[in-house]
Amino acid sequence: MAMQLEPVLADRDRWKAEHCSIDKAISAIGTRSAILLLREAYYGTTRFDAFARRVGVTEAVAAARLKELTELGVLAKQPYREPGQRTRYEYVLTQMGRDLLPVVLGLMQWGDKYLQDDAAPLKVVDTRSGSAVRVRMQNADGEDVEMEDMELAVRR
Repeated sequence: MAMQLEPVLADRDRWKAEHCSIDKAISAIGTRSAILLLREAYYGTTRFDAFARRVGVTEAVAAARLKELTELGVLAKQPYREPGQRTRYEYVLTQMGRDLLPVVLGLMQWGDKYLQDDAAPLKVVDTRSGSAVRVRMQNADGEDVEMEDMELAVRR
């Protein structure tokens, strides 16, 4: 059974699809290269050359996507300088970028389950316990919630 839609359907004329947060989020960061650049930022990449190389995109694509992610506020540029070199910039995650981690981990978790022929190439583990990290849906009390136990409601 799917999420309960009756509260939304009954109030459909008040809710406009152009205000959809999913649409806005996909429009902001929904390209393959943007998601893969974020993946690399979560893995600790900060330097432009490493982003382009690890994601496998041209420098022009990497520059454009990194600029978009920086302008959006997901990444921030910080200056650094190697001895004897000019000042350059590295890209670091902002809180906005850190808050996207469950989304990217959710994609990884889904891909591991449904798209890998064998075992997943990587796993994310808790450094304290060594146990696997999982993305889950929970209510405000920290209890797991299944899709069948959710419903949509239009904000008043």
